[in-house]
Amino acid sequence: MSGPLRAGLGWAVRGWAGRRRLSQAAAAEGGGAEGGGGGSGSGSGSREAVERLVRAHPVVVFMKGSPAQPLCGFSNAVVQILRLHGVEDYRAHDVLQDPDLRQGIKNYSNWPTIPQVYLNGEFVGGCDILLQMHQNGDLVEELKKLGIRSALLDAEKDQDKK
Repeated sequence: MSGPLRAGLGWAVRGWAGRRRLSQAAAAEGGGAEGGGGGSGSGSGSREAVERLVRAHPVVVFMKGSPAQPLCGFSNAVVQILRLHGVEDYRAHDVLQDPDLRQGIKNYSNWPTIPQVYLNGEFVGGCDILLQMHQNGDLVEELKKLGIRSALLDAEKDQDKK
């Protein structure tokens, strides 16, 4: 990867692993529910309902809009990054259609923004973290752990042949 592309998110260098540890620590303390609601019950924003969605598929994205029609630039960027890697089989949930889910996923991850990406049930982060992982090669490795071969590996092979 080229220098400017790799350096594009210098402010996000702390990485997704550190953010995941923060999220896990907050969950272990039983915290993370800001502004009430979302922590109990059986509605779409309950912890149990969100957990089922997060674990329903190896790749899950909570976004604004749909992959076919993202309704925010950050959600669009996540869709494009996944597309670059050839990841077409994933579950996308439009949080604009369900305010309870929108708050519930924020409470679940202890992360205030959308989109949110989950790999194998683990919170990865949002657009900035996924972009950083794409730039530094971590996303290829994480996809490999899920049994997904990144399309970028094939593109690299094609480049090497030229």
